[in-house]
Amino acid sequence: MIELLQGGVYLVNGKEVVADNAEAAAAIRQMTGKEVDKEEARKATIAYDILKSHNTSGNMDKLKIKFDKLTSHDITFVGIIQTARASGLTKFPVPYVLTNCHNSLCAVGGTINEDDHMFGLTCAKKYGGIYVPPHQAVIHQFAREMLAGGGKMILGSDSHTRYGALGTMAMGEGGPELVKQLLNQTYDINMPGVVGVYLTGEPVMGVGPQDVALAIIGAVFKNGYVKNKVMEFVGPGVASLSADFRIGIDVMTTETTCLSSIWKTDEQIKEFYEIHGRKEEYKELNPGEIAYYDGMIMVDLSKIRPMIAMPFHPSNTYTIEEVNANLKDVLHEAEERAKVSLDGAVDFSLQDKIRDGKLYVDQGIIAGCAGGGFENICAAADILKGRYIGADGFTLSVYPASMPVYMELIRNGCAATILETGAVMKTAFCGPCFGAGDTPANNAFSIRHSTRNFPNREGSKLQSGQIASVALMDARSIAATAANKGALTPATEFDGSINKYLYHFDSKIYANRVFDSKGVADPDTEIQFGPNIKDWPAMGALPENLVLQVVSEIHDPVTTTDELIPSGETSSYRSNPLGLAEFTLSRKDPMYVERAKAIQKAETERMAGGHPCQVIPALKDVMHTAKSMFPDADHTNTGFGSTIFAVKPGDGSAREQAASCQKVLGGWANIANEYATKRYRSNLINWGMLPFLIEEGELPFKNLDYLFIPGIKKAVEEKTDVIKAYVVAGETMKEFELKLGELTDEERQIILKGCLINYNRV
Repeated sequence: MIELLQGGVYLVNGKEVVADNAEAAAAIRQMTGKEVDKEEARKATIAYDILKSHNTSGNMDKLKIKFDKLTSHDITFVGIIQTARASGLTKFPVPYVLTNCHNSLCAVGGTINEDDHMFGLTCAKKYGGIYVPPHQAVIHQFAREMLAGGGKMILGSDSHTRYGALGTMAMGEGGPELVKQLLNQTYDINMPGVVGVYLTGEPVMGVGPQDVALAIIGAVFKNGYVKNKVMEFVGPGVASLSADFRIGIDVMTTETTCLSSIWKTDEQIKEFYEIHGRKEEYKELNPGEIAYYDGMIMVDLSKIRPMIAMPFHPSNTYTIEEVNANLKDVLHEAEERAKVSLDGAVDFSLQDKIRDGKLYVDQGIIAGCAGGGFENICAAADILKGRYIGADGFTLSVYPASMPVYMELIRNGCAATILETGAVMKTAFCGPCFGAGDTPANNAFSIRHSTRNFPNREGSKLQSGQIASVALMDARSIAATAANKGALTPATEFDGSINKYLYHFDSKIYANRVFDSKGVADPDTEIQFGPNIKDWPAMGALPENLVLQVVSEIHDPVTTTDELIPSGETSSYRSNPLGLAEFTLSRKDPMYVERAKAIQKAETERMAGGHPCQVIPALKDVMHTAKSMFPDADHTNTGFGSTIFAVKPGDGSAREQAASCQKVLGGWANIANEYATKRYRSNLINWGMLPFLIEEGELPFKNLDYLFIPGIKKAVEEKTDVIKAYVVAGETMKEFELKLGELTDEERQIILKGCLINYNRV
């Protein structure tokens, strides 16, 4: 099904894969009559060409990228624009689309969600942007329909910003990276590795894009095969996939931890642009005659079978057939993994879902940027036709990804087919993907064609003793399961026909409702604020020395951004930095906020000209011990704050608040063995937090210990590789080593200034 080739490979004429070994040169010479130059072959990937055309540094090893377009949604754009405003924003320099697909329901927190929407509309007018009202489209579907272009690059403040199937290299990052683009700065990265995804064959009936995506994720996530690299989809199998099918695979590449994705393009993608009235945006993309890849994922599409990702991660993958054949064993494995994810906070069992030898689920959801596509829903309708979901506990909800998609489903009858089954059709909304819609009952098991199945992504609250769980599946197998009233069923068991429906895009829907400034700013427009929209609090520059208290210690193999700052109902507070910060680590370490605030009092006192030891007496002993080795250290040149340790933090969402909430509570650093994604590490840096690394093994410190880091400002300025730190206990100083990893000169300045706002403030 999936094979990972170890080491580099050449792709010759887009068809032949040749391993980079002693025989490679002769083999390629025989095929092409040309000599092999590896460095030139590296430049023959689609990814290299797009990155080169957007790089402003003149150095392809150290990229400084300027994007063509930007996109955000309503739980990120307020903070981004507030940050940019504080830094001198006067006009959006590139097209910037503000979609409203996360807090669409306006159901939590009184007026604050609609206040955010009105903030977005008035900012689009004032600064020259585009505003997509609630329920019109999810962020990524609108981008596919109206923004993508061959050879272009788009930056979005959502981790699933992926439009590679349409020939657009797109990246999802935390808000500060969009702020940089709004201020005419650049996205700075080393030239990423490029891994090929070589597709052959074609899918059998009943297999959908989520099945292919989950098979790939299961093969590459745990071993980091594509981490921070670009995935480039090539091979003869690409031609067998429709545009919608490719899009459905592409959006899930985020869950591999890759940096971005890109696909070869062909007549089917050309047709996609023509259907959407933007034929001029199509560009044929292919790798060169001899292209070099840092690895190759071999995918035989004909061997993919309906997949399921069991709780609580998209990489916990099995075929549905395997699950049904080994029910008790697979469910037991899921329960054992849950003990780590849930810290034993609640009892979690899936075994009680077995009835008469079958696994029965409680809910089905087809939604969002991954599941809500036209072909997915049409296929589900065909499988459900003439069936009904029953009058018991099982429910099925379907969310088309945009209003144009919904309209076409009404016109071709698929919407009626689905409604006749007892299922519910809803409007474009991302809620089921992040825990803000269709929350099932306690202990319920939901199957979803959405993007993630982390703990609480279905809306339950662990801290309230609630637990439900999500398994990811393709819309086709969800429909087959619904047709069997909740009994887990692969769509390959469906013996009817799945038709191919023509799609007609109705452009009038957006023309009549979406505000498009056409890039013309109106500086006289007054921004409409609501009472929950707050400015970022003042943040100080990095002092000469630091005293950090460890206020949380997390030893899970991976810590997600959902665990750092929960999604769901907290999303309504993302326009209020201090209000949102109250939720930080609330599901993982409920004591974090109290502890962080306690040590923050010392820094607040210091910044006000007072003495920190007067508000936290324990610091008097800490500083006394520190001065025994570093006599120049005192409260005038030493900052005080908190840090957390996590083994591998930052998997999942791009949300900057995973870092900014720690910062506004006085966080100065994270300490980790490794950072799960570039996105999270960048968020730390942009909020002035030190992304410390520590070697794996027994930690030299424990929770609530005080750490003294002398000369940290000088170490950042002078690019010191190894930083000496000390655990202060009584009158002893226990030395240990930290590293910061590679930082650009700009990133160092951001940390020194205290945050991106300070760096840019005029």
